[in-house]
Amino acid sequence: MKRMWLPLLLLPILVSGAVFSAQTSTNTSTTSTTVSPQNSPQGFEGLNIGAGLAIGLAAIGAGVAVGMAAAAGIGVLTERRDMFGTILIFVAIGEGIAVYGILFAVLMLFGKF
Repeated sequence: MKRMWLPLLLLPILVSGAVFSAQTSTNTSTTSTTVSPQNSPQGFEGLNIGAGLAIGLAAIGAGVAVGMAAAAGIGVLTERRDMFGTILIFVAIGEGIAVYGILFAVLMLFGKF
């Protein structure tokens, strides 16, 4: 029951994004012969939603990873002070998840398809 709040928080965001994307795709038409995400309105909005989800979910994952690694690291540091460098590396690996999310979002938004 404790973990029920996360899906309830994300569900309205996902539903509203899907509804908005569906509304704009029915209201616009493309006149170009080649269809790619860059020149179709619904494809461009899909890229924006995907980039937002990449950053948001990567940030949530990084927060969970850093929280768990830091909590375990503090427990280890109370017993062994010489493990500080190793613990710092594990916490930094958790932060790398957010960097990957930002990288994928930038590639989605500015990449040439």
